[in-house]
Amino acid sequence: MRSIAFYLPQYHPIPENDAWWEAGFTEWTKTVTARPKFRGHYQPHIPADLGFYDLRLPESRAAQAALAGQYGVDGFCYYHYWFNGKRLLERPFEEVLRLGEPDFPFMLCWANENWTRTWDGAEHEVLIAQRYSPEDDRRHIQSLLPAFNDPRYITIEGRPVFLVYRASALPDPSATTAIWRDEVQRAGLPDPYLCRVEAPGPDRGDPRRFGFDAAVEFMPDWNRPGPRVQPSRAGRAVRRLLRPQSAFRWNHVHEYNDTVRLALAHPKTPYVRFRCVMPSWDNSARRKEWAWIFRGSTPEKYGEWLKETLDRFTPPSAEEDLVFTNAWNEWGEGNHLEPDLRWGRAYLEAHARAMAASSGATSR
Repeated sequence: MRSIAFYLPQYHPIPENDAWWEAGFTEWTKTVTARPKFRGHYQPHIPADLGFYDLRLPESRAAQAALAGQYGVDGFCYYHYWFNGKRLLERPFEEVLRLGEPDFPFMLCWANENWTRTWDGAEHEVLIAQRYSPEDDRRHIQSLLPAFNDPRYITIEGRPVFLVYRASALPDPSATTAIWRDEVQRAGLPDPYLCRVEAPGPDRGDPRRFGFDAAVEFMPDWNRPGPRVQPSRAGRAVRRLLRPQSAFRWNHVHEYNDTVRLALAHPKTPYVRFRCVMPSWDNSARRKEWAWIFRGSTPEKYGEWLKETLDRFTPPSAEEDLVFTNAWNEWGEGNHLEPDLRWGRAYLEAHARAMAASSGATSR
């Protein structure tokens, strides 16, 4: 199996974030301001070994790749932001492509959502919107040809793997995927291996109906997050007296164990669906209210989930052998394999043990 970790490039300032949020805004800005919302709530998440890195620096990118490779991560899936010809947060990946360093496998996932003021709770306020058209489909895929042609790009049977986060947002997914395949093959490259991410909402079912080759499970599964944690009767009485806006009332608090149990219970599908696990999830750094918090994660639980997932998944072919982790570095969502001050490298060590213990595990 090949272990792929989703990778967020939001760790360097850009003019758009300066205008929308504040000068010098990056993911670290929200991460460090998080505070516990209830007893035992782990916040803030503070980076350890890699520090508060800046992804404009090649040394930061090289250190990430070296650490990932040391602990059994076989490649990064970089989030890619394209808005009708305008790209955002593109510098880290563009420099990886231009410089040829680090020598570490990668693929791309188009995060095709509108950018809104979600962090301020104003989801209705759109900062930059998606605009779809056949002409844009062609320009978009043509812009990705240099990446697809890079020897580090992750492939399945020679075909570059490309993910779409919200395929249901495309006006005509079948038409878009047909245009993409035509443009890539006209450029002399192999037919792309297209994956639809099982994002929140309607992105479920057989992806082949819409021109995709496979689906990628996404964790947490927003369609089945498990039961919400409720305070005890005594706890409710105390909170009504002392703290009426309690964390349990104004946030979505769930148990990590329930997420694992429900994920492992997912039935097999008649189509290819790559499995996904997560070390933890807590986006309360990004949201003052209505955050999603999955409490109770530990490195041991994460490692057991990954190993069980690997043991249960039978690749449909020799190279359809991907398993995803969400995520390598989603610090604002409390969701990272990168070391922090609380756990150190324990999640990475659990990841490495699970990958090594799975039957037939190989690293390419």
